[in-house]
Amino acid sequence: MLQNIRDNSQGWIAKTIIGVIVVLLALTGVEAIFNSGGNSRDVAEVNGEKIAQADLEQAVNMQRRQLAQQFGRDFDASLLDDRLLREAALSGLIERQVLLQSADKAGFAFSQAALDQLILQTPEFQVDGAFNAGRFDQVIQQMGYNRLQFRQLLEQELLIGQLRAGISGTGFVTDRQVADFARLEQQTRDFASIIVKSNPDVVEVSDEEISAYYSANTDRFRSPEQVVVEYVELRKESFFDQVEASDEELQELYEKQIANLAEQRRAAHILVEAGDRSEAQTKERLEQIEARLKAGEDFAAVAKEFSDDTGSAAEGGDLGFAGKGVYDPAFEDALYALQENQVSAPVQTEFGWHVIKLLGVQSPVVPSFDSLKPELEREVKARQVEQRFVEAGKQLEDSAFEAADLAQPAQELGLTVNTTPAFGRDGGEGIASNRQVLQAAFSDEVLVDGANSGIIELDPDTSIVLRAKEHLQSETLPLEKVKDAIARQLRKEKATEKASAEGQQRLVQAKAGELKDQWSVVEAATRAQENVAPAVLQAVFRMPKPKDAPTYTGVTLANGDYVVLRLDGVSEPEDTLSDEDKLNYRRFLASRSGQLDFAAYRDYQQAKAKIEKL
Repeated sequence: MLQNIRDNSQGWIAKTIIGVIVVLLALTGVEAIFNSGGNSRDVAEVNGEKIAQADLEQAVNMQRRQLAQQFGRDFDASLLDDRLLREAALSGLIERQVLLQSADKAGFAFSQAALDQLILQTPEFQVDGAFNAGRFDQVIQQMGYNRLQFRQLLEQELLIGQLRAGISGTGFVTDRQVADFARLEQQTRDFASIIVKSNPDVVEVSDEEISAYYSANTDRFRSPEQVVVEYVELRKESFFDQVEASDEELQELYEKQIANLAEQRRAAHILVEAGDRSEAQTKERLEQIEARLKAGEDFAAVAKEFSDDTGSAAEGGDLGFAGKGVYDPAFEDALYALQENQVSAPVQTEFGWHVIKLLGVQSPVVPSFDSLKPELEREVKARQVEQRFVEAGKQLEDSAFEAADLAQPAQELGLTVNTTPAFGRDGGEGIASNRQVLQAAFSDEVLVDGANSGIIELDPDTSIVLRAKEHLQSETLPLEKVKDAIARQLRKEKATEKASAEGQQRLVQAKAGELKDQWSVVEAATRAQENVAPAVLQAVFRMPKPKDAPTYTGVTLANGDYVVLRLDGVSEPEDTLSDEDKLNYRRFLASRSGQLDFAAYRDYQQAKAKIEKL
């Protein structure tokens, strides 16, 4: 989302909303101070500057959110290795701190006013094209930040971006490099091939060979360690039938929801800033505007000609729809006193004088109580269910801790004891696919001591407690059980060896000119040629260019086939690149060069930094 932020805001409405943002951010300053002081532990130190535990936790949570967004509904957070996730997050924070220090030393900076404009112009914070404080709060809260924290994050992102652009933007390439790259990129090759098939089905494997392979690889043929677990499952959904929502509660919630619905007004204005004008000049300009409008001229046309608000003048003064609390109070009072299509007298604010026109009114559609009742009832019940779910979870955990099995906790809470199929440390189906379940099931507490596990949250609406019912130790599988698998492996290996031997023999014959009509020819193959195996293309473009005679090589494919290759010719593109093509190649190569330069700079700065993980 930060990548979508733009810096093209201007005009009076921008200045007004920037003031709103500053107030909003200021109001959360105390909150941020108290939150940041809640955990004083540090996890690392970079050139004397600390990285707090709270910053690490926030970075880890951000990574989880990004992965959840990337993988969607199929994402299972329990499959993540918390240790690796934390290590990656900490490495990212250290790298970030090194770059911020480098940016500071290099003198990069970003003004607070520019930050305000960036926030204002971020599409994710807008409703109907205008900044919306509620939307702003919603988005950054989903990201895990309060207002002040987000502002600090944004400033850091911009500083690092300036540093990156300052280094990577210096990347350049010569005309010769552009020409050489284009020549290689557009090069085509004429080649021919003979495929020697690998056919495991016609290969015979003796019992002696199977037995010898089994004896030499006994450790590869062991059954996995497995466990069968019993568990009781606590589901939030089951509590909805146990709670009631009174008419008073439903009505109270309904009133709150419709109270948030507000009228939106679409305003247009013509701004006359005092600036260098005298009072008389300002008055004269306003009188010109009023006279033109009274004469029947189009408001939008007059706004484009006269308005000093460059941001809205191009749109005929149109400021879009907005509710109360967005504009200056004097501007807002005048706007809400107008009828649709009516134009106000000049109104003075701290930004200058405004002539305002009401373009339209959007009255909120208030849904009926009956239409919202199911949703209201669900929300009211959800509050009670959440409390009961938490209380039942605590009761389940306490009862399971004291009990010798799961029968008693299940009876107390009206739950059923379920049993899983056997599964190994790599997991299985159902709850056995959950990483937390696997960790608990194979823990010493459960597997060795025979205790019930603590409560495990499968998702926000489901929790379980489990215990081991049966522990199946790993053991060597008898030859009879793995004989067929060994036979298939040996047949594949022998078929590959046979195809390779035959292929190499044909390669010798090809070089001697003895193979004439067996070739499959491909002309003008590119580096991304379709219907050609990638391994074949890679081998073809690594072959030396033919001089007086074709060149030959051979390659074994993943399926065991052996391919004899003959390179007949190489075609270079004519040196007639268009100016557009040259420019595109130059941009690509310069960008890649700049990225490599920045990566080298980053690695150098990090290598010489004094970094200590605490």
